[in-house]
Amino acid sequence: MDITFRKVAKISLVLVYLVIVAGAVVRMTGSGMGCPDWPKCFGYYIPPTEQTEIQWQPNRAFEKGQVIIYRETLQVSKESFTTTDAFNAANWELYTKHDYAEFNPWHTWIEYINRLLGALAGLATLILAIISLKFWKKKKRIPVLSWLVVVGMFFQAWLGATVVYSVLEPAKITVHMLMALVIVAMILYVIYLANSENKRIKYDKLVLRISIVALVMTLVQIAMGTQVRQFVDDQIDIFGYAAKDKWLQDPELLFYVHRSFSILIILINSFLAYRITKHDLGHFKVYWVLFLLLVEVFTGVAMNYLDFPFASQPLHLVLASILFGVQFYILLDALKPRKDSKTS
Repeated sequence: MDITFRKVAKISLVLVYLVIVAGAVVRMTGSGMGCPDWPKCFGYYIPPTEQTEIQWQPNRAFEKGQVIIYRETLQVSKESFTTTDAFNAANWELYTKHDYAEFNPWHTWIEYINRLLGALAGLATLILAIISLKFWKKKKRIPVLSWLVVVGMFFQAWLGATVVYSVLEPAKITVHMLMALVIVAMILYVIYLANSENKRIKYDKLVLRISIVALVMTLVQIAMGTQVRQFVDDQIDIFGYAAKDKWLQDPELLFYVHRSFSILIILINSFLAYRITKHDLGHFKVYWVLFLLLVEVFTGVAMNYLDFPFASQPLHLVLASILFGVQFYILLDALKPRKDSKTS
């Protein structure tokens, strides 16, 4: 099918993965509340870099909707005005979405870059959906899925806002992450449908079933991982960023389940690779799955026994999301029976 369309689809996929990377960095650095409001940041389209930009000052002009920190509260300007020599509460209203009133320029800009990448990914998926309309008569699933991706991106943006308003509630963070994977899956399906190449992949019912089980197990593992990460975040709040040796001190039961469950994931995917190789079924992406699992285990061991080396946390999460994408594409390849070759 159309080469340009597939390029746009792949660009959209890369941008969505970059958003996942940025989100992982946001969590690693504790920057989730770097921008207390949404979609702007302290009421600005380009966020502040200095503390003075979000403080009340005499004889200073403020635009409607700008946010300041005043006496450990967030205050929003009701209208555009210029301050006098004294603070006039009548010009301001209390920000009521939450009461988190701190400013860290690094956190602010890390969160802003995350949002900017999200906007770029949203724009790319919108372009993809518009281009997909030319396939309406040939293959309706392509435009339908492409527009569902756009809907998913809007929903994901709304979820991002609710995460901020909830001051990073763990359950909402998990849903936010899983929704990102749903978007990845839909874009991959669009790419799959637009690919007319003959991959010479043989159909095998057992491989199809194992692929489904492996994918579901990965989703469960990712969901558990986000909850384990929340435990680590709570430990960081208690002991601080410098005390990495205490981040997994007295972990919850879920940590041990998460760690042991990885063994089952390795076994099921190893058997899948064995089956594919033995019957020469053509699913060569399964070797990427094994490689990603190997690196995943390495980063997990490093966090546990080497006290969270630099970037090990975001790398662990990003690799898990890439693993999900590869597994999902293998599942798509395994779905369609081939008349030429079958194994039972």
